[in-house]
Amino acid sequence: MADEPLELGEISFSDWHAHTDKMTEVGFLTIARRLPALVGQAMRMAWRASPRDTAATIGFNLAGGIFTAFGLLATTGVLDALFREGPTPDRVRAALPSLALVAVAAALRTVTQAAAGWAQSRLDPQVSRLTEERLYGLTSRVPLAAYDDPDFHDALQRARMRGVSMADVVVMTAIDVMTALVGIAAVAGVLGVLHPVLLPLLLLAVLPDAWAAVRSARMRYTTMYSLIPASRRKWIISELLADRSPAAEVRSFTMRGFLLRMYDAVARAEQEVMLRLARRQTVARLVGEALGGLGSGLVYVALGLLLAFGALPLAVAGTAVLAIRQGQMSLSNLMYATNRLYEEGLYFTDFLDFCADAEQRISESRPTPAPTAFQEIRADDVTFTYPGGESPALRGVTVTISKGEVVAFVGENGSGKSTLAKILSGLYEPEGGTVTWDGLDVSQVPPDELRLAIAVIAQDHTRWPLTARYNITMGTDKGEPALVSAAEVAGADEVIAELPHGYRTLLDRRFKDGHELSGGQWQRIAVARGFHRDAPLLICDEPTAALDARAEHALFERIRHHSEGRTVLLITHRLASVRYADRIYVLDHGKVVEEGTHQQLMAAEGLYADLYTLQAQAYR
Repeated sequence: MADEPLELGEISFSDWHAHTDKMTEVGFLTIARRLPALVGQAMRMAWRASPRDTAATIGFNLAGGIFTAFGLLATTGVLDALFREGPTPDRVRAALPSLALVAVAAALRTVTQAAAGWAQSRLDPQVSRLTEERLYGLTSRVPLAAYDDPDFHDALQRARMRGVSMADVVVMTAIDVMTALVGIAAVAGVLGVLHPVLLPLLLLAVLPDAWAAVRSARMRYTTMYSLIPASRRKWIISELLADRSPAAEVRSFTMRGFLLRMYDAVARAEQEVMLRLARRQTVARLVGEALGGLGSGLVYVALGLLLAFGALPLAVAGTAVLAIRQGQMSLSNLMYATNRLYEEGLYFTDFLDFCADAEQRISESRPTPAPTAFQEIRADDVTFTYPGGESPALRGVTVTISKGEVVAFVGENGSGKSTLAKILSGLYEPEGGTVTWDGLDVSQVPPDELRLAIAVIAQDHTRWPLTARYNITMGTDKGEPALVSAAEVAGADEVIAELPHGYRTLLDRRFKDGHELSGGQWQRIAVARGFHRDAPLLICDEPTAALDARAEHALFERIRHHSEGRTVLLITHRLASVRYADRIYVLDHGKVVEEGTHQQLMAAEGLYADLYTLQAQAYR
């Protein structure tokens, strides 16, 4: 079995490079064209995060560039005084005023750079907070169906993996680009004043480095983009190996070796890709540095020729050397910052693209107020297909729920019961047909407002790593009586009584003093959560899945008692629990195939009668 080939599915090696054409056309000119847009996006985000710190950063960097130019021009005066004829003491004294100006310029430049760095460091956490809030604000608002879309998952993975973390880096790097540009402008201004021929020499020494930097960025982004499915699979496998939830089954089914083999297969393939990337980047850097050295040599040859033919005074040549070195440093910083800005900007663009896509998925403002009560809820000719699904999950379904009724949805797995319940609760929007509350199409009302009138007890309820109180109240503040009443109705009060700190007990053993519940105890907490909502429509989706027979019977008695004056929609496979429902809808392959009371459906001897009889026989 150890040599058995592994089925890696979507992350098979050939699939990792399905998107490598994304960067094939990227070159230096492309980067140059995109640079202003990236800088603009970064500066707008920085301004939203903190206008004061953004203005201070830009202002201090501009001042630093001015002091750099001033210092270089003052250096010409120093060299001119030192190189003229006469006694050395006289030349030194003549150079002192210019030397003092150089010192003042250097001191002011140091102060402004420190101030710019301080303002820039203040921006970092503010930008991070802004982008994180934007991302999670959108992920919590998009329609639930988006999470069933694999393309959405990939985009979300890219945004979370690098996009959010790159936001502050992009802002900081954009500021570095602006700082380098200011430095280059200062140097270029000085060289232009000294001699126009000196300006082209700046480019000669750094263009090879720019080519190498751009090529390296393209290689890295292409590789990282193609490895996203592999990274996601590694994360999933690592969760299976290290998370508490699957730990018992990993040991029971001796899955350790199999999971480690799968992890190693993915990791080794990923490692080979990264090793090849390192080799290609090294070659690109070596070529760039070799060509850069050649360019620097040509610069000094050109200066020597200008001096030999008397086209340049010695003092000006000395200042030019310092200016060119300063310019090389600024240009190198610019190339590095540009390279990093473009590379990280690609990840940042993934974040912006995800946000734009998420905003498009969010429904537009709906001014119609949502109803707080109803006499009748009707789903009329509803159809729905999951993203990427080959066939509809619901096909022309029509159901009616009247106030005060207990209505049950039953059917085999995959029949569409839970999907229909999610549509009625406003979690999914139908692609065809309508859902109305007393004739009002709920697609015209704000979804969050509608959900306030609905309570859901879900089979796959979340085990929130919060206190018992917050697991029931979900952040609402209805007071202690409402909390205690909901717990008592659901039978969760017995669970709370056994906890060491009562309602203040943290229900997650991963934290200090945390406590873990059994599946049945969590089920009661989830039921209490639904009862605490105290909504006119209560949807119970397999609410007794984790309960024993006695607890199940008690819970259904509580639900019947609690349903007085309310409407209950019950979804369950245990058909003995729906005998007393006012109306039962039987679904099969996304369609309503039967409707009626228990007695009517048994008399019809259809699918419901078959399923009920099969379950009843198991107890005989």
